[in-house]
Formats: sequence, C-alpha cells, structure tokens
Amino acid sequence: MQKKSSLVQRDQAVVWHPFTQMKTAEAPIAIAKGKGALLWDEDGKEYIDAIASWWMNLHGHSHPNFAAALKQQAEQLEHVIFANFTHEPAVQIAEKVLSKLPDNQSRFFFSDNGSTAVEVGLKMCFQYWHNIGNPKTKIIAFEGAYHGDTFGAMSVGGRSAFSAPFAPYLFDVLFVEPPLPGQEAESLAAFEQLLDQHQGEIAGFIFEPLVQGSAGMRIYEAAALDPFLAHCKSEDILIIADEVMVGFGRTGSWWASDFLAHDPDIFCLSKGLTGGTMALGATTCSDRIFQAFWSDDKYKTLFHGHSCTGNPLACAVALASFELTNSEKTWEQIRWIEQQHKAFGQQIIGHPKVTNMRQKGVVWAFDLQTPDSTSYFNNIRDEIWQFFIQRGLLLRPLGNTVYVLPPYCITEEQMGKVHEGILALLDSAVGG
Repeated sequence: MQKKSSLVQRDQAVVWHPFTQMKTAEAPIAIAKGKGALLWDEDGKEYIDAIASWWMNLHGHSHPNFAAALKQQAEQLEHVIFANFTHEPAVQIAEKVLSKLPDNQSRFFFSDNGSTAVEVGLKMCFQYWHNIGNPKTKIIAFEGAYHGDTFGAMSVGGRSAFSAPFAPYLFDVLFVEPPLPGQEAESLAAFEQLLDQHQGEIAGFIFEPLVQGSAGMRIYEAAALDPFLAHCKSEDILIIADEVMVGFGRTGSWWASDFLAHDPDIFCLSKGLTGGTMALGATTCSDRIFQAFWSDDKYKTLFHGHSCTGNPLACAVALASFELTNSEKTWEQIRWIEQQHKAFGQQIIGHPKVTNMRQKGVVWAFDLQTPDSTSYFNNIRDEIWQFFIQRGLLLRPLGNTVYVLPPYCITEEQMGKVHEGILALLDSAVGG
C-alpha cells in the first residue's frame, strides 16, 4: 500500500471534503500543479482532467492570461464593498456578458457561485410578484434537477438522498418529469395539468436548459422544451434558466438557451464565468423584472448580497476568460471536440456494455450496462472511478454514467488517451 504523504495526512486530520463519506472514502489525491488539461500529483503522476474539474475549467489550468489578469488587478484593487461602490472590472464583465445574452436581459447581479446565483434568481422571481402587488407562491421545476445546495436551490432540485435530511425545511415545489426522449408528450401533459390546477399561483419555472448534469447528463431537445416556455409566456410565468453548467459554449453555443424559441426572463451563471479560476456567480434579468424593484419605496429593494459580491479579482479573471471564450480559436476547438465525441461514439455504439449514448455540444455521455442498480450510491461508481484514476484519467462517473466534458484546450493526444481508457473499461470486468 502506498504510504500517505504528509499533506494527505494533514488533510485527513482537518479537512471535510464535499460529497464524501469521510469514514470510507479513499485518501484524497494531493495535486501539486496543473497546466492546460493536465494535473500532476505531488509524486509527479499525470492526470488528464476530462471533466474540467466539476465542469468549471473552460480553458485549462494555470492559464497565463488569467495569471496576468489576476496579478495586474491584485496590484491595483483586490476588493471593495459593492454596496455604494463600483469598479471597472465589474462593469466591464457585466457589459460583455449581457452583450451575448438575449436582448431582453438588461441587469447583472453578482454573487459567488452557482447555488447563490439560483438563490438570487428565485428571490427576484418571488419578489417581483410581491412588489407589483400580485404575490404568487409556486415554482415549477423538473424532477431530477440539481440547482445547488443552499436551501432555495435544494428546494427546486429533485428530491433525493442528498436533500432528504432537510426535507422539512424546503419550500413546496411543483415537479414534473423533463421531456426526455420518448416521454415528451407525457411530460408536457403533466406540465399543462399543473398549470390548470394552480392557475394564477405560479411565479416561475426553473430548469437546466437541454442538459440535466448531476442527474446523469440527461439530455433533451430544445423542440421538446419550447412548448413549456410558450405556456409560461401565455400564462405570464417567469422563466428561469439555470445555465451554470451549460453556459459559455458547453452546448455548442454561448448559451443552451440559444437553441430555444423563447427567451428566459432570468439567467443563472457561474462555473465558466471565470473559466473555473475563481469563485464568481451572476444572475441576470429582464428590464421588466428590474423595473419592479426600481422605486422610491425602500421596501421594494432586493435585499440580497455577499461579502465578495463583484470581487475585482474574480471580475478581472472573468474578463480574461470572456475574451478567450469569444475568440475564433476557442470556437474552432469546441467544434473539434464535438466531432471527436461523435466519431468515438460511432466507434463504441455497438458495444454490449454501452447504452443510452447522448451528446450535446462538448457534453458526451453513455451508461455502462450493468446488472446491478444504477444508483449514485452503487459500488459500480467507485469501481469506474478507480479504474480511470489508476490510468491517470479524471473521469468522475455519475452512478453508472460515464461522461466526458473536457476543457476546450484538450489536445488530440490527450483525447486519444481518454478514449483508450474508455475502451479499456468496456473490455474490463467492471460492471460484470
């Protein structure tokens, strides 16, 4: 057995890791550095980060543009309270991101992660109706959704073992199955039934556009979602798009919502906003929503904020990431990754262990055929993880779902090694 390093021992004495049963978990891997799509542990072992470190890292680790932006900003202004003050990086990133969003988006509210971006979106939605004197109390969301781990975000997420201890404290939400392939009609009918049953009560509809990430990279088509949004428009229900995972090119366009016929009223953003380099979130909204808060009445203020709201360092890095994302080279790389996924998918689609293959943009996934339960808590997930990590591949399965969602900078050689690892998995005894 490999001897634990001093760093790992110190970690295990004091750190509590996310989504980890600390008693039974393997010792963490001590990462010493990263560059591009690669990570190295303290012993020098190399790993290909094929999931962009929880879907955040757009352009690769330790990007020199980000380091330069961070250094320059740190030497000028590291932070200032964002109530009653402003600064150039915050205004610039708001202007630039809004320029890529639908024309109806006019205001940019800063927070510090995806969960808080969702919290702000929900508060904007509920308070909008309160401020105009027509309070509505219901939200519709999709089963299996994941919107974050704060209480509002948990409330609109699919009920599961992850939220079970907090069930008594979550507000009631109207859930409907998403329009996944083969169940579009049933899903829409259930949605329409909720509209009929709760007419005049529904404040908003929140969803992950086209890809439900944590549910197992479940993908549905824009054409299947559009009727839901058409109903929302006709019933005057606010539309909240959680683009935290899928934004900034992940689906092959700036936003997954670009594929939709109807523009959301509220966007929730994070992850790729800074290219995964620093914590930053944002919630944008239409002018219609903003105007409900624009008042001489101080009670109509949106009373929400974070200590690091509009942090200049994070905003400076976000600007560097935006410029890279906006470059022709990045979009060429996105198209290349899409083609790589398609070609490899065709190579393995007939394998007896491969089922339910799907892709949207740079998001590619399949389910490993296994006789056992496909639950997140099944041992198959741990077996797959160990199989890949031993081969220097950071591929973190969701239950029996294997997915690849790489940084845009991944090379042909690195992608080839990812594919070799997946082929080896399919030919192994993992999964029975």
